[in-house]
Amino acid sequence: MGKRIIMNAFDMNAAMHNSHGLWKHPDNERHRYTDLDYWADIARLLERGKFDALFLADVVGIYDVYRQSRDPAIRDGVQVPLNDPALIVPAMASVTEHLSFAVTVTTTYEHPYAHARRFSTLDHLTGGRIAWNIVTSYLPNAALNYGLDRMIKHDDRYDLADEFLEVAYKLWEGSWEDDAVVRDAERGVYAEPGKVRRIDHEGRFFRVPGPHLSEPSLQRTPVLYQAGSSERGRAFAAKHAECVFVGGNSKESLKFNIQDIRDKAERLGRDPQSIKMFTGLNVVVGETEEEAERKLGEYAALWSREAALAQFGGSSGYDLSAYDPDSYLEYRATDHGQSRAAQFTKNVPGKLKVGEVMDRIGSLKARQGGLRAGTPKDIVDYMQEQVEETGLDGFNLAHLITPGSLREFVDLVVPELQSRGLYKRDYEPGTLREKLFGPGRRRLPDNHPAARYRRTADAEG
Repeated sequence: MGKRIIMNAFDMNAAMHNSHGLWKHPDNERHRYTDLDYWADIARLLERGKFDALFLADVVGIYDVYRQSRDPAIRDGVQVPLNDPALIVPAMASVTEHLSFAVTVTTTYEHPYAHARRFSTLDHLTGGRIAWNIVTSYLPNAALNYGLDRMIKHDDRYDLADEFLEVAYKLWEGSWEDDAVVRDAERGVYAEPGKVRRIDHEGRFFRVPGPHLSEPSLQRTPVLYQAGSSERGRAFAAKHAECVFVGGNSKESLKFNIQDIRDKAERLGRDPQSIKMFTGLNVVVGETEEEAERKLGEYAALWSREAALAQFGGSSGYDLSAYDPDSYLEYRATDHGQSRAAQFTKNVPGKLKVGEVMDRIGSLKARQGGLRAGTPKDIVDYMQEQVEETGLDGFNLAHLITPGSLREFVDLVVPELQSRGLYKRDYEPGTLREKLFGPGRRRLPDNHPAARYRRTADAEG
C-alpha cells in the first residue's frame, strides 16, 4: 500500500468520553483527568507510539434530551464533569517534541476575535503543533446557558460558522505581515505599525475591526479539522477542512462520504487528495483471540445502557425513552447532529424497531462500526482493509480503558503496523501541517479560501 496510516488518539478532558460506564473498571484512571501529570503521561505514551496527534473532543452543555433529564448523563459521567480542552495542551507539549494536538472549539457560541488569539497562542507555545477541530454545537442545554431561548437551527449554524472562519482567516492570515516584528532597539520600534493592519470585518453575525492581537505563529492558521457527515457538513468540510472526521455505517457509506467531500472540494478549486480523511476506531486487543474476547466480555459487563442512550439522545435529538419500543424508528430532521439522527434510520437497510435500536446502542457487544476485538494481526487486517477500500488516510482511536487500552495499542498493534510498512517508525521534522502534507508546507496552500486574505494583505504591503 502506498500511504502510511495517520493515527490520532481520540479523547476528552472529562471524567469519561464515550466509554459509557467503564469508569467503574478498576484499571481505569479517568478520574485523574484533573491532574496535569495524567495528561503528561498520556502525551509521553502517545509519542512513544508515534501517534500524530491527540484529538480532544468537547461539548459545551449537558446531555439532557434522553428522559428529558440531565440525571442519566450526570449519574454516569457522560462527558460531564468536563474541563476546557485547550488548557492542558501546553503542559503536554512541554514533555513531547513531535506529538500534535487537535482542539475542538465551537463556532456557535465562541467569538472569532478571542478564538484567534487563543489558537495563535497555542501554535506559538507548541512550536506549530496545533489543529482546530471546527464544530457547530447541538445541545439544547448549551443554547440556554449561552443566553438563547433555543438552539440555532442546523443550517443556520453553518452560516454562522462560515462567517466565523472568514473573520479568523482575516486575523490569522491578513492582519500582521511576516516581518512586522523587528525588535529594533536603535529606533525604539518593537513592531512596525504600518505592517499591522485592521481587518474591518462587517458581516451578518460579527463586526471585528481588528487588528489581530497576536504576532504570526509558525502555521498562522492552525491545521483545520472538521467533523460532520450531513450534507451541509460535507459542503463545509469541502470548503474549509484539511482533515475531516467522517462516519459511516458501512464501508460503502464511508467511501461515499469521503468521495463526496473530495468531489465537492475539487469543484471549489481545491486539490481533493490534499484533504486527509479519518474515521473512528475502537479496539480491544489481546495477544490471543481468547484474551481479546475475555476483555471484551469484562468491559461489556460494565457498559452502561442508560449512559449510551443519554449520549445518543443529545447528539441525535431523539429521546428514545418516549417512543413505543415496538414501533419503527422513522427519520425525523432535528437541529441536533443530522448524521447521528440518520444512523439507524436513513443509513440502515430496511427499518429498525425502537427497541432494536436501543439494544444496539445499549450493548457494547452489539455496537457496530469502529469496535474490533482480536489479536494485533486481526486489528491491522481490519485497519488496512478500511484504508485500502474506502480512501481513508487514518483513524481517531478511542479507548475503553485509560491508559490501558492506549498502552496495548502502542505495545501490540503499532509494531504490527510498522512491520507491514503501514506506519512510520519515526517522526518527520516540522510543524503539524508539514508532517501531514510535506516539508515546507507550513502555511495553508494558495487554493484554500483563507489564502485570499493573505494575498490581499501582501498586495497592500
